[in-house]
Amino acid sequence: MAGVPHPTLGNDAFLHLFEGLREGVFIGLVSADATATLAANPYLRLMMGWAEDVSVTDVRPFDLDCFVDPLAREGFLAQLTRDGAVHDHLLRLRRLDGTAIWIEVTARAEPLAHALRVEALMRDVTERKKLEDKARDVFRQLSQAEKLAALGQTMSGVAHELNNPLATILACAERLTSRRLDDHTRRDLDAVHNAAERAARIVRSLQTFARKRHTTRTMVDLNHVVRDTLALRAYEQHVANVVIIEALAAGLPLVFADHHQLQQVLLNLVINAEHAMLGAYGRGRLVLRSWHDAERDAVMLEVSDDGPGMSADVQEKIFDPFFTTKAVGKGTGLGLTVAYAIAQEHGGRLAVSSVPGRGASFVLELPAGGTHVRAPEPAAAPAPAEVPVGTRALVVEDEHALGEAVADALRDAGFEVDRAADGEEAISRTQRRAYDVIVCDLKMPRVDGVAFYNHLAATAPALTRRVIFVTGDVAGTEAEAFLERSGCRWLAKPFRLRDVVRTARELIA
Repeated sequence: MAGVPHPTLGNDAFLHLFEGLREGVFIGLVSADATATLAANPYLRLMMGWAEDVSVTDVRPFDLDCFVDPLAREGFLAQLTRDGAVHDHLLRLRRLDGTAIWIEVTARAEPLAHALRVEALMRDVTERKKLEDKARDVFRQLSQAEKLAALGQTMSGVAHELNNPLATILACAERLTSRRLDDHTRRDLDAVHNAAERAARIVRSLQTFARKRHTTRTMVDLNHVVRDTLALRAYEQHVANVVIIEALAAGLPLVFADHHQLQQVLLNLVINAEHAMLGAYGRGRLVLRSWHDAERDAVMLEVSDDGPGMSADVQEKIFDPFFTTKAVGKGTGLGLTVAYAIAQEHGGRLAVSSVPGRGASFVLELPAGGTHVRAPEPAAAPAPAEVPVGTRALVVEDEHALGEAVADALRDAGFEVDRAADGEEAISRTQRRAYDVIVCDLKMPRVDGVAFYNHLAATAPALTRRVIFVTGDVAGTEAEAFLERSGCRWLAKPFRLRDVVRTARELIA
């Protein structure tokens, strides 16, 4: 503007900016093995932990011993040398007290004879990095939960469809074992029965994965679960040269959990670790460590091996359904997925950490104690008396072979038995005749078990106390809420015929 002198900036203005900037400023010479500082502002001293009165020549944030990873320094200098600058370059540095922090560096470099002249702005982004890592963990957990939920629906349907034929096979095999058979036929029958039992265990694993399996939770000592599980593997570990180191804390709080499901989790972790160690080195060392995290009020269990470890890519997928690192035919890819689901079902979490070549570590976290404690199991009741003559039972089951097997077992026990293929036929039969016991499937075409029960509640309330439900679809479903609301006894498919007979006899006692 005319008549107004042009403003100028003196050196004191730049000095004021240099000293007041809330980011670290470094100017100096950096080489492969040394650093010489020409200038460092007060905030850089504060950020890295140097006192205000320390000589500027001693403020050397790019010295080798300030780097958590020495290779990161090599990469940083290589990029400066190649490109002459870096922008928002992330480095993991150590403060003077040894604390590791994340630093974002924007710098330019001028090559000299034996070093680089570096002018750098340094920003502490440790808190931002923590938030990003936390958000990434939450995203992974949500992504995993979505995968589990989607596949869980499929698995639930598959498990339910398998339960009916399995229950039929087991029931028929059980009835045949009571007959006089030659040794060859009995051996074949035992093979059928054992194979069906194995298939039933697979179905239970699928139901656990789908969170639709009835669980029995009590107050459990996690250390006892560890010792029980290790006892199951003791012989295999001995002959395979796997050394077990127990570091189990005394006085752990109890956890409200299903003992068998926790054992399933631990068996998966232990067996996977054994396979990894033996496959890589032919021997191994497995460390199991437990402790109480008082701050989180959680009981922690770490299973660590000295196997080959796993890459970051594998760690991201390790809990995914059907993902496996084993050879074809050696693994289903469901073991860790089921373990992850069980941990979540118990209000806890399962996490993995590993460095390739340095083994892997899985940490199971469970909430200490429990808001609801299951009452002690009642003492075993004496054997029920014989079934009175004329005691009537109705078997309501849409699977014909299974329904006939249940009916025959009840007849053998002394019941007079009628059959109904669904709830509609059952309603018709109950209108014409009184029954002392009704064994009813929950899922059936036309009129299902719930609708049949509701009809009885409206027309013959006393008869609702005589109903025994059988189902392969219970925990975590609407069926579970119905069974709790009705108070009816129930058996999970596949069941043993003797359990059906025992429950029916108890009901009429």
